[in-house]
Amino acid sequence: MPTTVRSAADAAAPERSRHAVAALAAAVVGFFVITLDATIVNVALPTIRDELGGGMTGLQWLVDGYTLMFAALLLSAGALADRIGARRAFGSGVVVFAAASAACGLAPGLGILVAARFLQGAGAAVVMPTTLALIREAYDDRAGRAHAVAVWATGGAAAAAAGPLVGGVLTELSWRLIFFINVPVGVVALLLLARITPSPRRRVPFDLPGQVAAVAGMGGLTYGVIEAGADGFTASHVIAALAVAVLGTAGFFMIEARTAHPMVPLEMFRNRAMATAVTIGFAFMIGFYGMPFLLSLYFQQVRGLSSMATGVAFLPMMAFAALFTPASSRLVHRIGRRASITGGLLLMAAAMIILAVLPATAPPWAVAALMIPVGLGGPLVMPPLTAHLLDTVPAHRAGVAGGILNTARQIGGALAVAVFGALLAGRAGFLHGLRMSLFITVAVLLSTIVVTPLLGQRHDTT
Repeated sequence: MPTTVRSAADAAAPERSRHAVAALAAAVVGFFVITLDATIVNVALPTIRDELGGGMTGLQWLVDGYTLMFAALLLSAGALADRIGARRAFGSGVVVFAAASAACGLAPGLGILVAARFLQGAGAAVVMPTTLALIREAYDDRAGRAHAVAVWATGGAAAAAAGPLVGGVLTELSWRLIFFINVPVGVVALLLLARITPSPRRRVPFDLPGQVAAVAGMGGLTYGVIEAGADGFTASHVIAALAVAVLGTAGFFMIEARTAHPMVPLEMFRNRAMATAVTIGFAFMIGFYGMPFLLSLYFQQVRGLSSMATGVAFLPMMAFAALFTPASSRLVHRIGRRASITGGLLLMAAAMIILAVLPATAPPWAVAALMIPVGLGGPLVMPPLTAHLLDTVPAHRAGVAGGILNTARQIGGALAVAVFGALLAGRAGFLHGLRMSLFITVAVLLSTIVVTPLLGQRHDTT
C-alpha cells in the first residue's frame, strides 16, 4: 500500500473508532431507557390509581397501552429504518418517546396518561430495532460486533434490574418522575447520535394494509379482554372489540398471503424453529411480564408495602437475572440450548406453583426469594432461544425473524396483563384472582415444554 494511502487510512481509523463508540453508546442508552420504562411503571400503579382514579381497567391500560403499540409497530419498524436510515429512525423514535414521556409526566388525568403511553410505545417500537442496526453499521468485524452486542445486552439487563427499585424511589417523591426521567436520557441519546455518521437508506416497500390489520387485531383483542373484566363478555362493546380482533387477524393473514412485499412472510412459519420459538417466547413472556404486574399490586394492596419497599422486594429477582446473564452462555454451551430452555421454563413454573399456594400472610422476604427463580428463567430461556432461531433461518430473514419473535413476546405480555387484571378485579376477590393467574401461567409454561423437543439439540455458544 502506498505511504499516502496508508497514512490516510491510519488517520481515519481513530475517527471511525469514535463513531463506533458513539453508536454503541447511543444504542445502549436507547435500549436501556426502553427496557427501564417497561419495568419501572408497575411499582407506581397503585399510586397513580389513587391520584387519577380509573380502577383496575385503568391500570391495565397503563401497562398494555405501551406494550400494545410496541408489539403492533415493531413488525414494520425495521422497514422504516431501512427506508430513512437507522440513524434518522433512531433519532425520530427517541424524540417521540421523550415527548410522550413528558406528556405522561404532565398528564392531568388518566385518559391523557394512557394516550401518552400509546405514543411512548410507538416511539419505543422504532428505537428498539434501530439500536442493533446502529451497532451492525458501526462494527464491521465479527469480534468487535459480538463485544458490542454483549455490552448492549448488559445495558438492557441492568435496566430491567434497576427498574422496580428506581420506580419505587421516584414514586415516593412523585410518580410523575418515572416518566420525566426519560427526557434527559433521550437528550443524551440524541447528543450521542449527532456524532454518528449518517446511515445508508434502501427503498423498501411498506406494508401499510398489513400494519393496519395488525393494529386492529391486537388492539381489538386487548381491549375486549380488558373491558370484559369490568363489564363481562356479553357487553356490546366487548363483543364488538372481539369481532374487530377476529376480522383484523383474519385480514392480516389474508393480506400477508397475497401482498408482494409482506412484513411477515407466512412461509417463515413453515420453519419449525420459527414456529417453536414464537410459541415459547409468547408463553415465557406471560410469566416474566405478567408476574411483576401481579406482585406489584399484591405487595402494596394486600401487604401494605410502600412503593419503595415494593421496588426493594423485586431487586433480588432482577439483580440475580442481570448477574447471571453474562454467565448463562457458558452453561448453555455445556448442557445445550434445549435443556437450558426446558430447565428455565420448569424453574419458573415451580416457583409460581409455590407462590400460588403460599399463605397470604407469608413474609414479603419469602415472596421475594421465590421470585428469584422466575428472574433466572430469563437468561436460561431467551438468549438460547434467540440464538437457535437466528441459526436456523436464512441470513436475509434474520431481522424479520427477530421482529416476529419480539412481537410474539410483547403480545404475550399484553394478554397476560389483560387477563390477570380481569381476574384480580373479579367478584371472587384479589387473592383468588392472583392465585388463578399464577396457576394459568404454570399451565401455559408446562404445556409449552411439550414443544421444546422440536428445537433439536445444539451445544453452540450463544
